[in-house]
Amino acid sequence: MEDFTVTQNGKPLNENQYTWNKSTKTFSSTENNLVLDFSDVGNCTFNTGYSCIFKTGVDCTFDTGFNCAFKTGDDCTFKTGVDCAFDTGRRCTFDTGRRCTFNTDCNCAFNTGVDCVVVRRDVFEVIELEENVKIKLNDCRIKGYTVIEDVKYIEIDGKKIEISLESYEKLKESLV
Repeated sequence: MEDFTVTQNGKPLNENQYTWNKSTKTFSSTENNLVLDFSDVGNCTFNTGYSCIFKTGVDCTFDTGFNCAFKTGDDCTFKTGVDCAFDTGRRCTFDTGRRCTFNTDCNCAFNTGVDCVVVRRDVFEVIELEENVKIKLNDCRIKGYTVIEDVKYIEIDGKKIEISLESYEKLKESLV
C-alpha cells in the first residue's frame, strides 16, 4: 500500500491511467483534473496534465500543465504552465507561465511570465514579478530580492571569468 492517493472528479484514479515508479518515486499521468495527496511522501517527481492539485512532502519536482495548485514542503522545483498557485516552504525554484501566485518563504528563485506575484510570509511582503526577469528572494526575515543576471564564462590564460550576457554577445560580435 502506497502512502498517497490520486483522485479524479472525486473518485480514485484507475491504476492503468498512471504509472508510479517506486524506485525513482516518479508519478506520471496524462490525465487532467487530478487531486494528488502525497503529503507523507517526499523526493517525488510529478508529470501530469493540467488543472491538478498537489499536496506533497519535501524535495519534489513538478512538470505540469496549466492551472495547477500546489501545497508543498521545502526544496521543491516547479516547471508549469499558466494560472498556477503555490503555497510552499523554503528553497523552491519556479519556472512558470503567466498569472501565477506564490505564497512562500525565503530563498526562492523565480523566472515567470506576466502578471505573477510573490507573497512573502516571513516578512509580510508582496512582490510583483516582471516577465522573464529572474530573481532570488533575500534570506529569511530580510525584505526584497536580487535580480539574477544571465552570465557567461570565458577562459583566458587558464582563468575562468564571469561576464554578463550582454558583454558576452558584444565580445562575440567583435570577434566574428
